[in-house]
Amino acid sequence: MSVRSTYEPGVPCWVDLSTTDVAAAVGFYGELFGWRAEMADDPAAGGYGQFHVGDKVVAGVGPLQAEGMPPVWNMYVSTDDAAAVADRVKNAGGTVVAEPFAVFDAGTMGVFQATDGGFFCAWQPGNHNGAALVNEPGSFCWNELVSRDVEAATRFYSEVFGWRPHAQQMGEMAYTEWYNGENSIAGMMAMDADHPPQVPSYWGTYFCVADLGATVSKAREKGATVLVERMDSPPGPFSVLTDPQGASFNVIQLHENS
Repeated sequence: MSVRSTYEPGVPCWVDLSTTDVAAAVGFYGELFGWRAEMADDPAAGGYGQFHVGDKVVAGVGPLQAEGMPPVWNMYVSTDDAAAVADRVKNAGGTVVAEPFAVFDAGTMGVFQATDGGFFCAWQPGNHNGAALVNEPGSFCWNELVSRDVEAATRFYSEVFGWRPHAQQMGEMAYTEWYNGENSIAGMMAMDADHPPQVPSYWGTYFCVADLGATVSKAREKGATVLVERMDSPPGPFSVLTDPQGASFNVIQLHENS
């Protein structure tokens, strides 16, 4: 389903970009994906804004929230009780980076670190449920954990969200699909040796595009770095990029039946 008004608990519902230069990021992604940015007027919002495709909100953007934090796309998992998620994170051996707090009347969020080192957020909706458009060009369509400890991550996310892992082989690579109930909602794979040792486990975001080649060419023209030109996968060909400020993201051209 592409147009969304609600998300079940345990389903990734939102992504936002924390960056060193919000204005530059707004310009880059606006040209790359055709996004229109609406920035919050309230100074208490800290320079946060939201990207839209037409009249549908698809992602957020804001400045870095901690000194030394790298530019990054953040992943949010929907919940009906953010405080309970925080308790389960602690019980599973994870770290509560930010206790759940109200974001105006939009909802309640918490920031956490899993036992494999990866960071993620939980979102308890108020007036904001998450992305209103997914799985369409210009919107996010998949979240994927690249983990330094797949076994630890499997135990942790199963305990915190009740996710069920389904491991499979894709050629020489082992890949895990996460299921929330009967629905496949995210993926996981082991971090390879090409990643520098200082890079922790991380959640990657895939954005759907209509033409992979044209998108990658435009991204390069606008100052992005292309880490992976093109790789084929069952859902469709994808590439891995970093934006001009250094945040990594993936773009994928989904097959029509995906």
